[in-house]
Amino acid sequence: MPQLNLVEAVRDTLAQEMRRDERVMVLGQDVGTLGGVFRATDGLVDEFGTERVVDTPLAESAIVGSSLGLAVAGLVPVAEIQFMGFLHQAFHQLGPQLGRIRYRSGGRFEMPVTIRTPFGGGARTPEHHADALEAQLANCPGLKLAMPSDPVEAKGLLAAAIRDPDPVIYCEPLRGYRRGRVDVPEDDYVIPFGSARALRSGGDVTLVGWSSCVAVALEAADELARDGIEASVLDLRTLVPLDVDGIREAVAETGRAVVVGESPYTAGFAAEVVATAQEEAFYTLQAPIARVAGYDTPYPPAGVEDWYLPSRDRVVAAVKTLLEA
Repeated sequence: MPQLNLVEAVRDTLAQEMRRDERVMVLGQDVGTLGGVFRATDGLVDEFGTERVVDTPLAESAIVGSSLGLAVAGLVPVAEIQFMGFLHQAFHQLGPQLGRIRYRSGGRFEMPVTIRTPFGGGARTPEHHADALEAQLANCPGLKLAMPSDPVEAKGLLAAAIRDPDPVIYCEPLRGYRRGRVDVPEDDYVIPFGSARALRSGGDVTLVGWSSCVAVALEAADELARDGIEASVLDLRTLVPLDVDGIREAVAETGRAVVVGESPYTAGFAAEVVATAQEEAFYTLQAPIARVAGYDTPYPPAGVEDWYLPSRDRVVAAVKTLLEA
């Protein structure tokens, strides 16, 4: 198996899916000649040509709206929005249009559209580039939401997204793009949506995360183990569909849970996970479920973003507070 980082795994999967299905095409700002702002589409235009790798204007609403039309016409578009924060410019196309077209057409039109977009902090980006909008996206019925946390997950979830008949927002963690290389399967590899994965087992507390916060949870689990505290770690993989059974089982195993996510504290997706765990595993709980999230402020300047983001130390502190409850 080749060793790839996350952005390389995305590029490799796009090429494989385009070879597998001639209907698959890529579009977005600078995806062709430049190869994408993070080079996630580098080299695709050389292999597949300008009819299947299409540079668009800087117009997020037009990119998403064009993807909808292309899907109705029988193609399988994979659109790139350079940063998740820019999706605000396309929300009318995302929720009221893209997410509802199968419902509105009575099932006449499938909508196999994948919107790839990087998000999250840790890369010292300017304003609007690090925003984590997953809760806003999850609140649009009809959209699915995939959150890969490492290169292997990136390949399996992207292949599943492209082959899905419904629209998928595929969210790539900025600080995970080049974190390191791991063995990634060369063969056809698909991860089913709605199947969380248990990364670590422990009897004292359950840490639940997605995307880049999975690495934070694992770091916290290592630190807690030095103090004799055993933490299990659950990677949700997809937020829509959500693995409710996986959450219930993981929380019930320990009776204590900390949910880790980058979006603002109030009404961020961590709150949805807390509500789900409380409904499903209430009688197993030994302490209130805690959240470690961003703060209820606009995303801060690069110089102080480490204070804003969930960190190993914040998660460790939350766990120790739970254990004292």
